Amino acid sequence: MSQSAEPGPAVRGEDEVVDLCRDLIRIDTSNYGDHSGPGERTAAEYVAEKLAEVGLEPQIFESHPGRASTVARIEGEDPSRPALLIHGHTDVVPANASDWTYDPFSGEIADGCLWGRGAVDMKDMDAMTLAVVRDRLRSGRKPPRDIVLAFMADEEAGGTYGARYLVDNHPDLFEGVSEAIGEVGGFSFTVSEDVRLYLVETAQKGINWMRLTVEGTAGHGSMTNRDNAITELSEAVARLGRHEFPVRLTKSVRGFLDELGDALGVELDPEDMDTTLAKLGGIARIIGATLRNTAAPTMLGAGYKVNVIPGQATAHIDGRFLPGYEEEFLADLDRVLGPRVKRESLHADKALETSFDGALVEAMQTALRAEDPIARAVPYCLSGGTDAKSFDDLGIRCFGFAPLKLPPELDFAGMFHGVDERVPVDGLKFGVRVLDRFIDAC
Repeated sequence: MSQSAEPGPAVRGEDEVVDLCRDLIRIDTSNYGDHSGPGERTAAEYVAEKLAEVGLEPQIFESHPGRASTVARIEGEDPSRPALLIHGHTDVVPANASDWTYDPFSGEIADGCLWGRGAVDMKDMDAMTLAVVRDRLRSGRKPPRDIVLAFMADEEAGGTYGARYLVDNHPDLFEGVSEAIGEVGGFSFTVSEDVRLYLVETAQKGINWMRLTVEGTAGHGSMTNRDNAITELSEAVARLGRHEFPVRLTKSVRGFLDELGDALGVELDPEDMDTTLAKLGGIARIIGATLRNTAAPTMLGAGYKVNVIPGQATAHIDGRFLPGYEEEFLADLDRVLGPRVKRESLHADKALETSFDGALVEAMQTALRAEDPIARAVPYCLSGGTDAKSFDDLGIRCFGFAPLKLPPELDFAGMFHGVDERVPVDGLKFGVRVLDRFIDAC
């Protein structure tokens, strides 16, 4: 691809990352989980324009009207080396403006933070990537190896129109890619004045979104009915909602707990996870959900008239299982739900896990320590899922590494899909510097 554009004015990446992130936040890319994708095409064109300004030839792929992703490749100093993928998504979950301190699509800057839907999930990483790439290409600094950039649609609804579409229909875009970095990793957790952990995602739970159905006997609401579908389903859903799956320490979770124990100077007891989680503050919700399989009831449906007992009742469950524990998860589900409940999978995807080692991990640690001398990169498991699930199908080793140095008091876990989502301005600039060093080191 052509990279012959004349260098622009000297603008360091960290000087424009905030404006890039604000621009992206102001494009409403809310994903409602249906065929529509308002704003995704606009975001794809914005990203393509910013990449073209510095000499790249980005391609836009529209999998469905409005559902668009942008991909570009940067030539490295040594094209014979395996390439690196840096991926992000431009869609966001919807937001109700009346619930927010500032309009979620205004990109307001207040209290040292940039506010808006997508500020941490994940237009911050999109903006940091754009800022780093634009700065490097302006100044003629090639990466050591080829880099593929992918800014995708539809991640918030499973990636059908984004990463999954590209992997299934355009795998050539990722030819030669061996490793990737993406969202929900590289953020800081301050343990003490001497140690700050940066959690690098090396694993993520699998997904099984399912519908539960119970068939019963329809009848008049005034009469006794001992085969009421609503009653049977409600009891089953209540059992599942209260069920606590057994603790299962995967490789990544065990690695995190070992590093945390070392940083705290204590030996953590795997049989007493409540005490461990109490030491983690805001990230306890992220880590706590990776100790066991989970199944959360999220929707109920039955009936059409108050005096009619329906013949069927349904519920929807968000199931998440740890790497290596899918079969146990499904067996536990069926045991808890009982024989009357029919279980149907609506969307399922695998769990992932890789080891916390190799040159890429060393590059992360080197880049972090150069900007934060008390940084220590540690592995962790993500309770949710990302587009990495699709890229794993191509044999790409995936990590979550979107570096952010965060104030200890910020409830970072609460920012994901939450009200008043925001990212520290200094954190964005820190991320640009770390990503730039990371690219040089990998």
